[in-house]
Amino acid sequence: MANLIIEYNITFIITTISILIVMMLILIYFFQDKLIFHPEKLPKDFEFQYKNQDVEEYNLEVKPGVIINGLHFKSKNPKGIVYYLKGNTKSIKGWGKFAVDFTYHGWDVIMIDYRGFGKSTGKRSQKEMQKDVQRVYDEIKSRVPEKYIIVYGRSLGTGFATKLASVNNPRMLILVCPYYSILQNMKRYLPFTPLSFVVKYAMPTYKWMKYVKCPIKLIHGTNDKVVLFKNSLKLAKIKPKQTRLYPIIDGGHKNIHNFEEYHRALKEILNSKPSEEIDRENTSIGFIRGKKK
Repeated sequence: MANLIIEYNITFIITTISILIVMMLILIYFFQDKLIFHPEKLPKDFEFQYKNQDVEEYNLEVKPGVIINGLHFKSKNPKGIVYYLKGNTKSIKGWGKFAVDFTYHGWDVIMIDYRGFGKSTGKRSQKEMQKDVQRVYDEIKSRVPEKYIIVYGRSLGTGFATKLASVNNPRMLILVCPYYSILQNMKRYLPFTPLSFVVKYAMPTYKWMKYVKCPIKLIHGTNDKVVLFKNSLKLAKIKPKQTRLYPIIDGGHKNIHNFEEYHRALKEILNSKPSEEIDRENTSIGFIRGKKK
Protein backbone atom coordinates (compact mmCIF):
# COMPACT_ATOMS: atom_id res chain seq x y z
CA MET A 1 0.00 0.00 0.00
CA ALA A 2 2.82 2.38 0.93
CA ASN A 3 4.52 1.67 -2.37
CA LEU A 4 1.34 2.50 -4.27
CA ILE A 5 1.03 5.81 -2.43
CA ILE A 6 4.67 6.68 -3.21
CA GLU A 7 4.21 5.76 -6.88
CA TYR A 8 1.03 7.86 -7.03
CA ASN A 9 2.79 10.86 -5.48
CA ILE A 10 5.73 10.58 -7.87
CA THR A 11 3.38 10.28 -10.86
CA PHE A 12 1.36 13.25 -9.62
CA ILE A 13 4.50 15.40 -9.15
CA ILE A 14 5.89 14.48 -12.58
CA THR A 15 2.53 15.16 -14.24
CA THR A 16 2.15 18.51 -12.47
CA ILE A 17 5.67 19.60 -13.41
CA SER A 18 5.12 18.53 -17.03
CA ILE A 19 1.87 20.49 -17.23
CA LEU A 20 3.56 23.58 -15.77
CA ILE A 21 6.44 23.31 -18.25
CA VAL A 22 4.04 22.96 -21.20
CA MET A 23 2.02 25.96 -20.00
CA MET A 24 5.20 27.99 -19.59
CA LEU A 25 6.39 27.06 -23.09
CA ILE A 26 3.02 28.08 -24.54
CA LEU A 27 3.26 31.45 -22.78
CA ILE A 28 6.83 31.95 -24.03
CA TYR A 29 5.79 31.10 -27.60
CA PHE A 30 2.95 33.62 -27.70
CA PHE A 31 4.50 36.39 -25.60
CA GLN A 32 8.20 36.24 -26.51
CA ASP A 33 7.95 39.36 -28.64
CA LYS A 34 7.02 41.30 -25.52
CA LEU A 35 9.77 39.57 -23.55
CA ILE A 36 12.49 40.35 -26.10
CA PHE A 37 11.43 43.68 -27.61
CA HIS A 38 10.63 46.86 -25.69
CA PRO A 39 9.93 49.42 -28.41
CA GLU A 40 9.15 53.10 -28.16
CA LYS A 41 6.80 54.32 -30.89
CA LEU A 42 7.10 57.82 -32.30
CA PRO A 43 4.52 59.95 -34.15
CA LYS A 44 5.17 60.42 -37.86
CA ASP A 45 5.75 64.16 -37.37
CA PHE A 46 8.34 63.72 -34.62
CA GLU A 47 11.49 65.76 -35.34
CA PHE A 48 14.87 64.33 -34.37
CA GLN A 49 17.25 66.87 -32.85
CA TYR A 50 20.76 66.31 -31.56
CA LYS A 51 23.15 68.90 -30.22
CA ASN A 52 26.14 69.63 -32.47
CA GLN A 53 25.18 66.86 -34.90
CA ASP A 54 24.45 67.14 -38.60
CA VAL A 55 21.67 64.59 -39.07
CA GLU A 56 19.27 63.69 -41.85
CA GLU A 57 16.18 61.49 -41.49
CA TYR A 58 15.13 59.01 -44.17
CA ASN A 59 12.43 56.39 -44.79
CA LEU A 60 13.04 53.24 -46.79
CA GLU A 61 10.08 51.19 -48.00
CA VAL A 62 11.39 47.63 -47.84
CA LYS A 63 8.10 46.17 -49.09
CA PRO A 64 4.59 47.56 -49.64
CA GLY A 65 3.37 49.07 -46.38
CA VAL A 66 6.60 48.39 -44.48
CA ILE A 67 8.77 51.42 -43.76
CA ILE A 68 12.16 51.37 -42.05
CA ASN A 69 12.94 54.75 -40.52
CA GLY A 70 16.52 55.77 -39.99
CA LEU A 71 18.98 58.57 -39.36
CA HIS A 72 22.17 59.55 -41.16
CA PHE A 73 24.64 61.35 -38.90
CA LYS A 74 27.23 63.18 -40.97
CA SER A 75 30.83 64.10 -40.23
CA LYS A 76 33.15 66.41 -42.15
CA ASN A 77 35.34 64.55 -44.65
CA PRO A 78 34.09 61.11 -43.56
CA LYS A 79 36.40 58.09 -43.60
CA GLY A 80 33.39 55.88 -44.25
CA ILE A 81 30.10 54.80 -42.69
CA VAL A 82 29.31 52.94 -39.48
CA TYR A 83 26.08 50.97 -39.86
CA TYR A 84 24.80 50.96 -36.25
CA LEU A 85 22.37 48.19 -35.20
CA LYS A 86 20.97 49.04 -31.80
CA GLY A 87 19.60 47.12 -28.82
CA ASN A 88 16.08 45.90 -28.04
CA THR A 89 14.71 48.95 -26.22
CA LYS A 90 13.30 52.39 -27.02
CA SER A 91 13.93 53.97 -30.44
CA ILE A 92 16.68 55.80 -32.33
CA LYS A 93 15.37 58.94 -30.65
CA GLY A 94 17.47 57.96 -27.62
CA TRP A 95 20.05 55.72 -29.30
CA GLY A 96 21.00 58.54 -31.67
CA LYS A 97 23.06 60.22 -28.96
CA PHE A 98 25.67 57.47 -29.35
CA ALA A 99 26.46 58.55 -32.92
CA VAL A 100 28.86 61.15 -31.52
CA ASP A 101 31.25 58.33 -30.57
CA PHE A 102 31.81 57.76 -34.29
CA THR A 103 31.36 61.17 -35.92
CA TYR A 104 34.00 62.47 -33.50
CA HIS A 105 36.49 60.10 -35.17
CA GLY A 106 35.41 61.08 -38.68
CA TRP A 107 32.85 58.37 -39.44
CA ASP A 108 29.30 58.88 -40.69
CA VAL A 109 26.64 56.81 -38.91
CA ILE A 110 23.53 55.13 -40.30
CA MET A 111 21.14 54.07 -37.54
CA ILE A 112 17.76 52.42 -38.02
CA ASP A 113 14.71 51.47 -36.00
CA TYR A 114 13.56 47.88 -36.33
CA ARG A 115 9.96 47.09 -37.25
CA GLY A 116 7.55 48.42 -34.64
CA PHE A 117 10.17 50.75 -33.14
CA GLY A 118 10.04 54.53 -33.52
CA LYS A 119 8.48 55.37 -36.88
CA SER A 120 9.26 52.01 -38.49
CA THR A 121 6.32 49.78 -39.40
CA GLY A 122 5.67 46.14 -40.16
CA LYS A 123 5.23 42.87 -38.32
CA ARG A 124 8.37 41.52 -36.69
CA SER A 125 10.03 38.14 -37.30
CA GLN A 126 13.68 37.16 -37.26
CA LYS A 127 13.64 36.45 -40.99
CA GLU A 128 11.95 39.72 -41.97
CA MET A 129 14.16 41.81 -39.69
CA GLN A 130 17.25 40.23 -41.22
CA LYS A 131 15.93 41.12 -44.66
CA ASP A 132 15.33 44.73 -43.53
CA VAL A 133 18.87 45.03 -42.20
CA GLN A 134 20.25 43.68 -45.48
CA ARG A 135 18.05 45.98 -47.55
CA VAL A 136 19.45 49.03 -45.75
CA TYR A 137 22.98 47.68 -46.18
CA ASP A 138 22.35 47.33 -49.91
CA GLU A 139 21.36 51.00 -50.04
CA ILE A 140 24.53 51.99 -48.20
CA LYS A 141 26.87 49.97 -50.41
CA SER A 142 25.19 51.34 -53.54
CA ARG A 143 26.69 54.69 -52.49
CA VAL A 144 29.82 53.65 -50.58
CA PRO A 145 32.27 50.81 -51.36
CA GLU A 146 32.14 48.06 -48.74
CA LYS A 147 35.75 48.65 -47.75
CA TYR A 148 34.49 51.88 -46.15
CA ILE A 149 31.58 50.30 -44.27
CA ILE A 150 31.85 49.18 -40.65
CA VAL A 151 29.02 47.07 -39.25
CA TYR A 152 28.45 47.78 -35.55
CA GLY A 153 26.01 45.90 -33.33
CA ARG A 154 25.17 46.42 -29.69
CA SER A 155 23.29 43.88 -27.54
CA LEU A 156 20.32 42.63 -29.64
CA GLY A 157 21.90 44.21 -32.72
CA THR A 158 25.02 42.01 -32.46
CA GLY A 159 23.17 39.02 -33.92
CA PHE A 160 21.83 40.99 -36.88
CA ALA A 161 25.26 42.59 -37.39
CA THR A 162 27.01 39.21 -37.44
CA LYS A 163 24.50 37.73 -39.87
CA LEU A 164 24.96 40.76 -42.11
CA ALA A 165 28.76 40.50 -42.05
CA SER A 166 28.58 36.77 -42.78
CA VAL A 167 26.95 37.33 -46.18
CA ASN A 168 28.67 40.59 -47.15
CA ASN A 169 32.19 42.00 -47.16
CA PRO A 170 32.33 45.03 -44.86
CA ARG A 171 35.56 46.59 -43.67
CA MET A 172 35.03 45.40 -40.12
CA LEU A 173 32.52 43.94 -37.65
CA ILE A 174 32.25 45.48 -34.17
CA LEU A 175 30.12 43.69 -31.57
CA VAL A 176 29.41 45.26 -28.18
CA CYS A 177 27.97 42.99 -25.46
CA PRO A 178 27.30 40.16 -27.96
CA TYR A 179 25.40 36.98 -27.13
CA TYR A 180 26.42 33.49 -28.24
CA SER A 181 22.76 33.07 -29.17
CA ILE A 182 19.52 34.42 -27.71
CA LEU A 183 18.35 30.84 -27.25
CA GLN A 184 21.42 30.02 -25.14
CA ASN A 185 20.98 33.20 -23.14
CA MET A 186 17.35 32.30 -22.35
CA LYS A 187 18.42 28.85 -21.20
CA ARG A 188 20.29 30.51 -18.33
CA TYR A 189 16.91 31.10 -16.71
CA LEU A 190 15.14 27.92 -17.89
CA PRO A 191 17.93 25.34 -18.17
CA PHE A 192 15.81 22.20 -18.22
CA THR A 193 13.11 23.23 -20.69
CA PRO A 194 13.04 22.48 -24.46
CA LEU A 195 13.10 26.14 -25.48
CA SER A 196 14.37 25.40 -28.98
CA PHE A 197 10.87 24.23 -29.93
CA VAL A 198 9.19 27.55 -29.11
CA VAL A 199 11.78 30.34 -29.45
CA LYS A 200 11.20 32.31 -32.65
CA TYR A 201 14.32 34.47 -32.27
CA ALA A 202 17.12 31.97 -31.72
CA MET A 203 19.67 34.41 -33.23
CA PRO A 204 22.63 31.96 -33.41
CA THR A 205 25.47 34.48 -33.56
CA TYR A 206 28.02 31.67 -33.16
CA LYS A 207 26.82 29.96 -36.36
CA TRP A 208 26.93 33.13 -38.44
CA MET A 209 30.34 34.16 -37.14
CA LYS A 210 31.91 31.13 -38.80
CA TYR A 211 31.30 32.77 -42.20
CA VAL A 212 32.51 36.29 -41.37
CA LYS A 213 35.59 37.14 -43.45
CA CYS A 214 36.42 40.62 -42.16
CA PRO A 215 38.21 41.55 -38.89
CA ILE A 216 36.00 41.06 -35.82
CA LYS A 217 36.21 43.28 -32.73
CA LEU A 218 34.41 42.26 -29.55
CA ILE A 219 33.86 44.74 -26.71
CA HIS A 220 32.27 43.39 -23.53
CA GLY A 221 31.96 44.46 -19.90
CA THR A 222 33.22 41.92 -17.38
CA ASN A 223 30.33 42.78 -15.05
CA ASP A 224 27.57 42.34 -17.67
CA LYS A 225 24.65 40.61 -15.93
CA VAL A 226 22.31 40.56 -18.96
CA VAL A 227 24.69 38.92 -21.46
CA LEU A 228 27.53 37.37 -19.52
CA PHE A 229 31.12 38.17 -20.49
CA LYS A 230 31.75 34.48 -21.21
CA ASN A 231 29.60 34.87 -24.34
CA SER A 232 32.39 36.96 -25.89
CA LEU A 233 35.04 34.53 -24.67
CA LYS A 234 33.26 31.73 -26.52
CA LEU A 235 32.69 33.82 -29.65
CA ALA A 236 36.35 34.90 -29.73
CA LYS A 237 37.41 31.27 -30.10
CA ILE A 238 35.38 30.74 -33.28
CA LYS A 239 37.71 32.72 -35.57
CA PRO A 240 40.62 33.62 -33.28
CA LYS A 241 43.00 34.76 -36.03
CA GLN A 242 40.72 37.58 -37.12
CA THR A 243 39.06 38.34 -33.77
CA ARG A 244 40.16 40.63 -30.96
CA LEU A 245 38.37 40.88 -27.63
CA TYR A 246 38.43 44.11 -25.60
CA PRO A 247 37.32 43.39 -22.01
CA ILE A 248 35.97 46.46 -20.20
CA ILE A 249 36.76 45.82 -16.54
CA ASP A 250 33.64 46.21 -14.34
CA GLY A 251 31.59 47.37 -17.33
CA GLY A 252 27.92 46.38 -17.33
CA HIS A 253 25.41 45.86 -20.10
CA LYS A 254 23.74 49.26 -20.13
CA ASN A 255 26.59 51.42 -18.84
CA ILE A 256 29.55 50.16 -20.88
CA HIS A 257 29.71 53.47 -22.77
CA ASN A 258 30.38 55.25 -19.45
CA PHE A 259 33.81 53.62 -19.15
CA GLU A 260 36.81 55.43 -20.59
CA GLU A 261 38.30 52.07 -21.59
CA TYR A 262 35.36 51.50 -23.94
CA HIS A 263 36.14 54.75 -25.74
CA ARG A 264 39.86 53.95 -25.88
CA ALA A 265 39.01 50.62 -27.48
CA LEU A 266 36.61 52.28 -29.93
CA LYS A 267 39.21 54.91 -30.86
CA GLU A 268 41.82 52.23 -31.53
CA ILE A 269 39.39 50.18 -33.60
CA LEU A 270 38.03 53.06 -35.69
CA ASN A 271 41.52 54.30 -36.50
CA SER A 272 42.98 50.89 -37.27
CA LYS A 273 43.66 49.50 -40.72
CA PRO A 274 41.37 46.75 -42.07
CA SER A 275 44.12 44.15 -41.92
CA GLU A 276 47.08 44.43 -39.59
CA GLU A 277 49.03 41.19 -39.98
CA ILE A 278 51.64 40.18 -37.44
CA ASP A 279 55.15 39.78 -38.85
CA ARG A 280 55.69 36.29 -37.43
CA GLU A 281 59.36 36.13 -38.41
CA ASN A 282 60.19 39.11 -36.20
CA THR A 283 58.31 37.93 -33.10
CA SER A 284 58.76 35.22 -30.47
CA ILE A 285 56.06 33.06 -32.09
CA GLY A 286 57.45 29.54 -32.31
CA PHE A 287 60.11 30.03 -29.63
CA ILE A 288 60.50 27.12 -27.22
CA ARG A 289 61.64 27.84 -23.70
CA GLY A 290 64.45 25.62 -22.49
CA LYS A 291 63.88 23.18 -19.67
CA LYS A 292 65.37 23.81 -16.24
CA LYS A 293 68.46 21.76 -15.51
